[in-house]
Order: sequence, then structure tokens, then C-alpha cells
Amino acid sequence: MVVDDLEQSLQRKTTASLLLSGGSTPIPLYHSLSSATLDWASVHIALVDERWVATDNAASNERLLRESLLDSLGVRAPFTGMKNAAESPFEGVAGCNLDYQKLPLPHTICLLGMGPDGHTASLFPRAQGLDAALDSQQHCAAIRAHQSEVTGDRVERMTMTPWSILQSERLILLITGTDKWEVLQQAEKSDDARLTPISHFIHQAKPLEVYWAP
Repeated sequence: MVVDDLEQSLQRKTTASLLLSGGSTPIPLYHSLSSATLDWASVHIALVDERWVATDNAASNERLLRESLLDSLGVRAPFTGMKNAAESPFEGVAGCNLDYQKLPLPHTICLLGMGPDGHTASLFPRAQGLDAALDSQQHCAAIRAHQSEVTGDRVERMTMTPWSILQSERLILLITGTDKWEVLQQAEKSDDARLTPISHFIHQAKPLEVYWAP
């Protein structure tokens, strides 16, 4: 599915873009992609969101992506990360937006995850910066989440905005476990993205493709 979409985009436009999330759920997919035969030099890979930590930190989504996919591809695939030298995501968001403006549009595929609190990307319920992110017409937004079991102590994040995510030809949500399935069912009944941010994507005209495994 993912490989087919990328191949079709390369045939149509000679370029493609692939937006990827962190977490353990998509790692098997990333391992599988690492052995796919594609013109990876023409596939622009970028992060959906990132914790504001060094890229070699164990909590870094960039590190996860390098270990599960990018290192296998070598220099073939152009990659755009989010973490820069700024002290906080709020100071670094302008630079992040400059980098993300260089990605080809529309995005070919965006892969989202979801937490048990209904967050997706780093759009966390009631987070500082969430309202601005939901209303933004920039690619990236800075977030400071309320600390919880879901966030741990890494509450400062950078995230793609809904405006940018929805400029994807295919929008996919990968979730596992009955608890997240129940959260998703509740989110379908909600129209308040500030309480359950995944709701924002459920109720858009663009279909959100959900792949769930117990």
C-alpha cells in the first residue's frame, strides 16, 4: 500500500513525500520499508512531530526513524527533521517552518498515531500552543503539553499542524489495543478537537484511513 502509493507518485510527479510518526506501533512498517526497492533519492521523508530533545536522545523520534529506516537507506532518501539548535520549540518554530516549506506538496502519505488521551502528532488536549496549531496555516507549531503518563517529562514538542497534515493525498492512522479503539470511538462522537485532537481529523472531508490491531 505505502510502497505502491510512493511508486505512483514518483511516476506521476518524479517526486514523493512521506510523513512519519514515532512510537513503537509503526516500527515493523519502517523495517519493511527499509528493504523496499524505490527511487529513494526522490522520496522526501519528514517527521510528523518531535520531542524537543537532542537527536541522539532515546526519546527522539528522529533517532527512532534513523534506526528503523533511514540508516538502512543511507544517503539515498532526503530527510527533514524538526529539532534544531533553538532552546525551545517556541524559539525554533520559525526555522522548522522554513525547512518544511521545502517539502513537495501535496504530501503523498501521512502516517499518524494516537495516544490513549486522544492526542495525535503532538497535538495534546488543552496543551499550550494547541489553539494556535489548530488555527495555523503554517506547517509546524510549537507545543507545551500538560505533563501526564502519556507525555512523561518530555512536554515540549514540535508538531505538524492540521493545515499541513491535511495536505496529504493519503492520511493513515495506525493504532493497536482495545483501549485505543475505545478512545477512537469516543473521539468520533466529539467535535471538540481541544479535548480530543484526533477528532479534528475524523470529521474532515478527507477520509482518515484507520488500521487497527487488537
